[in-house]
Amino acid sequence: MFKAICIANAFVFFLLAGSVNGILLVNKPEKWTSHDVVAKLRYRWAVKKIGHGGTLDPMATGLLVLLIGNGTKISQYITNQDKIYEGTFCLGQETDSYDRDGEITATHEVRVSGEEIVTCAEKFLGDQLQIPPMFSAKKVNGRPLYKLAREGKAIERKPCAVKIYDFSIQKIYSPYVDFRLSCSKGTYVRTLAHDMGQQLGCGAYLYQLRRVKTGNFTVEQAWPLETLLAMDRETFEHCLLPITDIL
Repeated sequence: MFKAICIANAFVFFLLAGSVNGILLVNKPEKWTSHDVVAKLRYRWAVKKIGHGGTLDPMATGLLVLLIGNGTKISQYITNQDKIYEGTFCLGQETDSYDRDGEITATHEVRVSGEEIVTCAEKFLGDQLQIPPMFSAKKVNGRPLYKLAREGKAIERKPCAVKIYDFSIQKIYSPYVDFRLSCSKGTYVRTLAHDMGQQLGCGAYLYQLRRVKTGNFTVEQAWPLETLLAMDRETFEHCLLPITDIL
């Protein structure tokens, strides 16, 4: 009986896999990796082809664009889109991962004014060269940097070209600073927070991050993950946007 049920479930999976195509906008909760979200939805809806168009760190929330079925064929169009983020960085400390999930590596006294913070942010506008953080999924010689970092290794990384269109300071309540950022693909917001802390001379790390826009898609269009997981299949399929929306 158990074997028969397994065969039946496998057959249903085969029939359903690949039958759904489109773009799914998810409002990613904190503590979930982008891979976790993909894996959960793949299992829940028996979708064979599913991927994301730009990762979010576990501590980050907000818009995660998923591509389903034939939608995976246009992943490059999503990953190449500009992004907008809202977040908070914390002054006075540095961490090994450049965000609050890392280990504190240094503590400094904060002696900077609001005007100095705003002026410093303006210096990052335009074309920039960023060095990817060790705790990142970027691969060097086939290995993700974060795996090397967990082994206590730090290797030289080549700087990557990115562009900052807007980096505005929204609120300062020391040691925290709220910001809004518009940037090109490949921008590490954690690195931006770290680099800004270095220029200010007091250190900084990314405390909070929310992606609010990718290309023309906004977080207001996105579905909470728990809502998607509780839907019936017909409702779920109606949540998908047509692939042509990105083209």
